[in-house]
Amino acid sequence: MEQDSISSSLDWGKLSAEIESLLHLKYGPVAYKKLDKLKEMDKIPVLTRLDHQATFCQVPSMVRSAGITIGVTRNNFGARCARINGLMETTEEQIIKEANNFATTWFASAEEAKKQLSAYPLIPPGKALVLAPMAQGKFEPDVVLIYGNPAQMMLLMNGLQFQDYEPFQFFFTGEGSCADGLARCYNTGKPSLAIPCMGERAFGAVADDELVIALPPALITKAITGLKILRERRIGYPILHLGPISDPSGFLTQIYPDWFND
Repeated sequence: MEQDSISSSLDWGKLSAEIESLLHLKYGPVAYKKLDKLKEMDKIPVLTRLDHQATFCQVPSMVRSAGITIGVTRNNFGARCARINGLMETTEEQIIKEANNFATTWFASAEEAKKQLSAYPLIPPGKALVLAPMAQGKFEPDVVLIYGNPAQMMLLMNGLQFQDYEPFQFFFTGEGSCADGLARCYNTGKPSLAIPCMGERAFGAVADDELVIALPPALITKAITGLKILRERRIGYPILHLGPISDPSGFLTQIYPDWFND
């Protein structure tokens, strides 16, 4: 993963508290890390090793709702979850099997399904994954996941764009939002907004109004700085609802003094 170097002295707890407060998040950010050696899990304090089969989307849900740190390996997941999220190589045999399954669900044929499977970004495999509340600062994350409603996600991206502007691209490969968000961010080092898929909603308890964004950890401070300045300029969450029949001039001229003087 290409990203800026991050100081190990960063106060992840403070950063988590700030972004939660600025956006009024229901749950705090989730830190994701891929481990290349299984024994590295032993260095992470108060870690629960998942001891049953699961889907990957259940893990961030447990982390963000229960506040626990979870370690998983290849044995916890089916091939699809494992190969997208950094626990196994992809083989042609797996592609054929998944395509045949998808031909009876999401796509018209196995050939159509293969088009989607070939579009997936995949995290290079390691030996284990650890996910934890970012607030606990147990490790330096590879990617940070933040769940929120569309207004919160919009303002978060506005904060990132406040300085050194760049447009953000949106991707929807289909069923598999961990590929659109987490895997794409890991591989590109760019913020990746995703629409949580059916799996995240059915197994991961993601609410109907929630989106998820995957962020390179190096950008957390940048987002917070931008959000703080926007709030000083009276742009923040929650967003005041004025309604379609109100006179907006009083509100708009507080933010844009010359709005009606063109």
